[in-house]
Amino acid sequence: MTSGGYDTVVLDLGNVLVGWDPARALTEEMTPQEWERFAEAADFRSLNLAADAGMPIADVAARAAALDPAHGRTLSRYFANFAATLTGPVPGTTAVVEELAAAGIRLLGLTNWSAETFHHAAGAAPVIDLLEGVVVSGREGVAKPDPAVFRIVLERYGVEASRAVFVDDSPANVAGAEAVGLTALRFTDAATLRADLHGLGLLGPGLHGRTS
Repeated sequence: MTSGGYDTVVLDLGNVLVGWDPARALTEEMTPQEWERFAEAADFRSLNLAADAGMPIADVAARAAALDPAHGRTLSRYFANFAATLTGPVPGTTAVVEELAAAGIRLLGLTNWSAETFHHAAGAAPVIDLLEGVVVSGREGVAKPDPAVFRIVLERYGVEASRAVFVDDSPANVAGAEAVGLTALRFTDAATLRADLHGLGLLGPGLHGRTS
């Protein structure tokens, strides 16, 4: 156990360990502006969350098609080319995770991600393989910020909430973690994360210039 009383860090994956840019799935068909117009018209955020919460991709595309058949076709192509949306490791976070592992901190993942596309994750950011386990919302049928998915992590891995730190880039997810008793950090960049973890007694100050 660290001097701050923490022994576990639970990490979000998308835009914390691995970059995600949904527009990249259709760069050969749409400009970024066209993607934004589609995303707004089709309510891509809610469609993506439905997939993250366990709805089969085919059903998500059908929901989009009910609004406009073109939306359904676009969403199907998005999921077919999902691997292109992953931009690689988020700068600096691999080093932070490696140092946590070297310090003997238990590492877990909790991600909002479709069960049908999650197999692409570790290939884009191999540091994910350092995690002892990852709870994937699409496999569980419940997504952040629902407190139930945080409780799955705690119960499945025998984690005591008061001894665990959760890291996520979404303010809503940070609030969801705090609701079940986790200490939660909003991720903005690796240097800030390192400083926050240092403040909790989990890491030394480290070399802020590292970007691997």
